[in-house]
Amino acid sequence: MTAACAALVLTTACTAGTTDSAGVSSAGQPTVRVALGVDASYAPFYLAMERGMFKEAGVNVELVKTEGGPAASEAVSAGTAQIAANADSTALPLMVGNPDLRALGVFQSSGRYLKVVLRDGIDSPKQIKTMASIGGLGLYATHQYLRHNGIDPKSVKIPQSSPPEIPGMLQQGSIDAYILFEPWAAKGDAEGGHIAGRIGDFGVTYKQWLLADQSWLKDNEEAAGKIFKVVAAADKLVTDDLDAAAEASNEQVKLPVAQTKKVLPEITFAARGINDTDVAESKKIVDFLLAQNLIKKSPDLGTSLLKGWYEQNAK
Repeated sequence: MTAACAALVLTTACTAGTTDSAGVSSAGQPTVRVALGVDASYAPFYLAMERGMFKEAGVNVELVKTEGGPAASEAVSAGTAQIAANADSTALPLMVGNPDLRALGVFQSSGRYLKVVLRDGIDSPKQIKTMASIGGLGLYATHQYLRHNGIDPKSVKIPQSSPPEIPGMLQQGSIDAYILFEPWAAKGDAEGGHIAGRIGDFGVTYKQWLLADQSWLKDNEEAAGKIFKVVAAADKLVTDDLDAAAEASNEQVKLPVAQTKKVLPEITFAARGINDTDVAESKKIVDFLLAQNLIKKSPDLGTSLLKGWYEQNAK
């Protein structure tokens, strides 16, 4: 619990072992904490907060902003949040440790938002000796990138770090490359590196899921459904009005407006339920994690990925 609390930043104080989902706000609405990272991919949540869309839907939402990576879903497992937004590659290994973690549906996807950044002077993937990575999606994409370029990942050092630290490692020359989302890709490009591609170039895409713990979800499906409906509506608003989405992101988490507006079109903001293709692609990711000895067994995909939940509760 201490580690989970320490990971939560830019938010209200972490209260160990408690949630507000059983209580109500001053407006008489159920309170739900939603854990998510701090980057442009979460623009639908920022816009929904700025426009009061969650309150209009009858649910009081607090955004718990984390450092990224698995921290959002870890907050759900720890009980410091009730819903999380995480990429499929990031959430799947966490489902092994917490078999009650459930993927409710997809709210966005992309093969363009995560970018390959090479240190200036590195002109070919063959020159890479050290490539930093975040966990989950970042590690999966790193291995796929190296293999795509005929490089055995075992021949490259792959230290893991957090997104804010990695561009500095590139600038210092301690790493040759990394794969990250914005604003960290642009930061590396501006500080001693250059963008050399996107994950879709080597066959990798990600999907962002909304996730919840079954112990909370079984008694709060109505609230979870309302939240997902708001996110789906906000997805459309982001797509239709990039200026409003960028300004809301700036108000909520101080992301630069111009940069956010530039990268938002790289993401497909569209909500939907989990389908057979998602399950098949998740199995590929799980097979990778097993081969790397990052997990000891596969999560029960038939249980953890809730096919039909979105259609029944949020559409």
